[in-house]
Amino acid sequence: MAIFDNGQLPRHVLFDLDGTLADTAPDLVAALNHILRSLDRTQVDLGVARCWVADGSVGLIQNGLKITKEEALNSPHRQSLLEEYSRNLCTQTQLFPGISEVLAGLEKRNVPWGIVTNKPQRFTKPLLAALGLDARAGSVVSGDTLSRSKPDPAPLQLACEEMGVLPSGGVMIGDDLRDIDAGRANGMRTIAAAWGYRPTNEVRGWGADQMALDPKELLLAMGLD
Repeated sequence: MAIFDNGQLPRHVLFDLDGTLADTAPDLVAALNHILRSLDRTQVDLGVARCWVADGSVGLIQNGLKITKEEALNSPHRQSLLEEYSRNLCTQTQLFPGISEVLAGLEKRNVPWGIVTNKPQRFTKPLLAALGLDARAGSVVSGDTLSRSKPDPAPLQLACEEMGVLPSGGVMIGDDLRDIDAGRANGMRTIAAAWGYRPTNEVRGWGADQMALDPKELLLAMGLD
């Protein structure tokens, strides 16, 4: 079901990055396993640790080392994980199947799109360059571009300003409640990406205008099929 009536296309589309556009979990979990090996700890399986990626480096260290969130936040091992990740940003990371078709569909119809992520710029920029998206996105707002990050509405507002559009009439797509809340706060339609790193049952409770189980469902949702 399309989120706009009468075959109307979105005026613009904003995407989250990790867990929405790109499957970054393999490289992030590999960085965690590097730390675990250095500590002579048992490595974790990607299938188990994928969901930890939703909470970033803090979640990975917290769960991998079985410590509290506060301990993980201040752990030197978290910094070591980030340093290891920075050296292997796009070894296994790929766009989710179907995302390339979605982006091509938007570009074919001259619908501007951008990326708003809570990932720090020092990781975002080289990752997007490796994926070939840096020159295609109309705007890229990272987690430290402003003093506030999602779910605050300000990063989405900045992205819209850079693309020369108003937030209303646009769509925010993401795999975290922060994405949905930020989109809603800007008067945008929202699509929850259930192919990301949060459990599907959790995603259903976010109150997004629509939930997509697969990136290919975005084509129908946005009238691009």
